[in-house]
This record gives sequence, C-alpha cells and structure tokens, in this order.
Amino acid sequence: MWWHESANGERLMCDLCPRHCALRPGERGFCFVRENRDGRIVSTTYGRSTGFCVDPIEKKPLHQFHPGTPVLSFGTAGCNLGCVFCQNWTSSRSRDVDVACESASPEAIAAAARQTGCRSVAFTYNDPIIWAEYAIDTARACHAVGVKTVAVTNGYITAEARADFFAEIDAANVDLKGFTDQFYRDYCGGRLQPVLDTLRWLIRETQTWVEITNLIIPGANDSPEEIKDMCRWIAAELRPDVPIHFSAFHPTFELTDRPPTPPDTLRMAYETARAAGLHYVYVGNVHDPEYQHTYCPGCGRAVIRRMGYEIAGYEIGDGRCTNCGAEIAGRFDNAPGTWGNRRMPIRIEN
Repeated sequence: MWWHESANGERLMCDLCPRHCALRPGERGFCFVRENRDGRIVSTTYGRSTGFCVDPIEKKPLHQFHPGTPVLSFGTAGCNLGCVFCQNWTSSRSRDVDVACESASPEAIAAAARQTGCRSVAFTYNDPIIWAEYAIDTARACHAVGVKTVAVTNGYITAEARADFFAEIDAANVDLKGFTDQFYRDYCGGRLQPVLDTLRWLIRETQTWVEITNLIIPGANDSPEEIKDMCRWIAAELRPDVPIHFSAFHPTFELTDRPPTPPDTLRMAYETARAAGLHYVYVGNVHDPEYQHTYCPGCGRAVIRRMGYEIAGYEIGDGRCTNCGAEIAGRFDNAPGTWGNRRMPIRIEN
C-alpha cells in the first residue's frame, strides 16, 4: 500500500512516511524493510517478528489506558528515523531480518493474546509505521476477538497513510523526541513538523487515546525554554489532559558522550509541564514514585498510585475521581489489572 510510480516510470515513490523514498527495482527504502519488487513496493517483514513478550501496559508507557493490565508486545526490524540514541537499535537497525525474526500470522498473535489474558496487543520495539500492513491486519484480528491495540510510534507518517493506520489503533504513545527542527535533523535524521501534524490530527480527528513521551537528553533537548515551548504547544494545540512522560536518557548506541539525565532535570520538566497547565505529567526510566502517580486535576488527590509498574492504589470509578467526582481522562475499568512488574517472553507458532 501507499506508493505510486514516478513521472518517468523508472522508480516507485513510497507514500507511507515523509521521507518519500524513490526506489529503483530491487532497492529498499531508508527503513530497509520496504522494497521495490516486481513493480510494487512490498513489506519484507510482513508476518515476521523479532520476538514476543507480555509486559505491563505502563511500560509502553501508557498510564491512563486500562492500568495494571498485561499487553502482548512485539516488533519487527527497521525504522524510518535514524536516532543516534536509539534504545532498541539491535532491532530497529537490523539488516538480517530472516535470521532475526520468527513467523507469526495476525490470527496467531490475536489468539496468543487471548490465551495469555492480555487486554491489548502493542506494536512496539521498532516503529510499526514501517510495517503498517502487518499492524493493520493484526489489529483487525485482535478486534475480532475482543483485544485492543496499541501503537508505540514516532508519529513519522504521511497524511495519506495515517487514516488507514490509526483507524485500527485504540491507544498510542507518540514519541515527541524534541521540540526543534534542528534536534530532529541532527539527532534523528528527520523533521519535526510531520510529528506535530500527526499529534494534532490524532487529538482532533480520532478517538485514539494518546500519550506522549519525551526522552530528555543532556545537552541536546533539555533546555528549560525548549521544554516550556513544547508544553505550551501541547496545552494550546492538543489538550491540557494529554499525558506526557519525561524519560531519562541513558548512554547507548551512537550517543555515549554524555551522562544519564540528572533527576533534577526530570523534575524541572515535570514542574514546567504543570506550570503550563498540563494535567497529567510523569517521570520515567527512574525510580521516583511521587512523580509517577496520576493526580486528579480537580482535588489533587493521587487517584492512581504506582510503585514501579505495580498499581499500589486506585481511586477511579466510572472514569471519575472517587473523592471529588472530577473526570479523569483516559480509558479505565472500575478496578485495575493485577499484572504488576512481570515480564514474560513467549513464543508464537502458527
């Protein structure tokens, strides 16, 4: 899907992501998994995954989408951004998908989710946008058996493709990696505006539940001014009730010349977001429970208390704070799940 011939007929133009790769016969795009083969662009990783694991939904991170429930997580290979700080680079930069991947049909994945008691299936580890056909078919198979779907994504997708992709997605965590175009150019090999366009469209035009993650990298995207601008944009252009997760950077892949994010920087970002009017703000990749609870925007009470990925307290009924009755944005049950901190790798065989 999502391609057309060039004007001279010598190349196929990929319309899936803003790179618009122009491919001669036999060539693959920047993502490495979409190929010009026999006069069409095909997805070379369809039906193949780098592995499956049952995780807590909070690990995606999604804090306001059926808290405490298990999610069956999987990904494939490749990516359409080139982040020098990629935390999943062994799969996102993989060039040997035949060796790295195991086969699993959409129906087998949906059945495995049901059998393991998962409330949802997450397309994650690498970006599901580049394997959109596989994600869409898997989402349809999941919905057919009552399982919800989650996309953990960089949001780097075209307007032509995003309606097809997100029509099958119940919740998304969108990685807003920085808030300047220069950061995206220098550290990700991409552009900022397409991500902002995706976020704005998701909030204004869809029913997909959305949370945002911002990985704070010392000396790159950690200035108070940039964080303030980002939070003000979220409040004004999206909604104040869109949750944001500020995550700690740890040196990895090609970015090992700086230290992990200091706790004070994460707390500065937290306070900046609250001052900008954002209702739900979290700190991640560190142990700091006070900054990982969900607080009621009405009375300020902690309506979801967390210890790591464990739900330690839950005061939400019918989507409202049980103390003051204020609405809590998200998708909630009247009791939380009990999956806790477990991580359970599984094998799926058709």
